[in-house]
Amino acid sequence: MEAIYVGIDVSKDRLDVHVLPSGQSFAVARDGKGLSELIEQLVAMRPQLIAVEATGGFETIVAAAIAGAHLRLAVVNPAQVRHFAQAVGKRAKTDPIDAAVIARFAEAVKPEPRELPDEAARLLSELVGRRAQVIEMLVAERQREKRASAVRVRKSLARHIAALEKELPDIDRDIDTMVRGSPVWREKEDLLISFPGVAHRIARSMLADLPELGRLTRRQIASLVGVAPFTRQSGQWRGKSMIAGGRPFVRAAIFMAAMSAIRCNPVLRQFYQHLLARGKPRMVALIAVARKLLTTLNAMLRDKRPWQPA
Repeated sequence: MEAIYVGIDVSKDRLDVHVLPSGQSFAVARDGKGLSELIEQLVAMRPQLIAVEATGGFETIVAAAIAGAHLRLAVVNPAQVRHFAQAVGKRAKTDPIDAAVIARFAEAVKPEPRELPDEAARLLSELVGRRAQVIEMLVAERQREKRASAVRVRKSLARHIAALEKELPDIDRDIDTMVRGSPVWREKEDLLISFPGVAHRIARSMLADLPELGRLTRRQIASLVGVAPFTRQSGQWRGKSMIAGGRPFVRAAIFMAAMSAIRCNPVLRQFYQHLLARGKPRMVALIAVARKLLTTLNAMLRDKRPWQPA
């Protein structure tokens, strides 16, 4: 029996579905009735893999329904699907065509199914993300306040800044309550902050946006975050290795931790200075520190052991 692969294109109001190798296509509404119909058909098909493209949150309810039916699910990166479509010559773009491309992508690439985060993990991720948004708004409003000359504008900015400053401690309390109230998260946070250079906020960013930490190999975790360099060469030409992709919020947190670690962590400070002494550019050395820091944290959670300089 041939393996069945299903691609689902998610839009605001409907779901377009394409099944391979049969080529069957159909659409259902993106509501409770439509999801029930979809799950009923998928369970009958018993597919090898179902691929859903991440579409800014619209896919969440669909993915939760599929995972709840104990079907193998992969939420795939839209950029990867788009590049795949270009590679196979699919220039036209409609929802049914996108579903067919996603199905072909699942069949050809076979992305690794991932467990969906539970409700508590999703809430923590949203709270940590909201905290980052509030800080971003605070920084922007303070810059505008410095440049504003009109009294009316400055008063408006001051009121908004005060409201944001009042909101931030409330979000911090909610995050602290969630993390310290969970034995699993509390244990992981205590392990992470034992590493000199990793503060509570960075540890909580990793708990929220990198639940795979401690469960993957060092190469896999570096690639997932986007700090694994990839080689560029062709024939006699050799380009500089680069990093790209990954999870931007986690990568930003890792770089913040790396910048702190080269000052307060003796092992990573020595590692950083050694790279500089060998003539490595500062940014290249910092990326290497970030990668080493990430893989060390991964090993600490895997082995459930706090930081040990040796």
